[in-house]
Amino acid sequence: MSEEEAQQVEEVEEVEEVEEDSPMNVLDALKEVLKKALIHDGLKKGLHECAKAIDCRAARVCVLAKDCENEEYKKLIRALCKETEVHVLMVDSGKDLGAMCGLAKLNEDGSIKKAVRTSCAVITDFGEETRALSVLLGYLKDQGDAEE
Repeated sequence: MSEEEAQQVEEVEEVEEVEEDSPMNVLDALKEVLKKALIHDGLKKGLHECAKAIDCRAARVCVLAKDCENEEYKKLIRALCKETEVHVLMVDSGKDLGAMCGLAKLNEDGSIKKAVRTSCAVITDFGEETRALSVLLGYLKDQGDAEE
């Protein structure tokens, strides 16, 4: 290995360390956790799948869109989550939630071309233990403590 290659490897390691030290916001953590759950087949999308997962007590976290037009839909999901003691996270847009869940077509450059809207998603299996998961669980624990 030449000196230039060794220097490049050291620079890459330093960049990775800087990324790990920077604080991660909850929305970025949620995106990463949803992707990991999708990879590990632990993500349910839509009312029917989510209601079944929550009712079977398989749900760990529920994500609900604020812009859902049907109030009965939101009331049902919140009631099921309250009954089974599942944390509910609210996101601003159903299109954003759909894109986070993998329900989007991408351009060649990786930007979202078309996203399918979904109002609800449930995580049943987090997959691997990541920093994003610990950030998200810490946020949920803080929210639970604030409610009490």
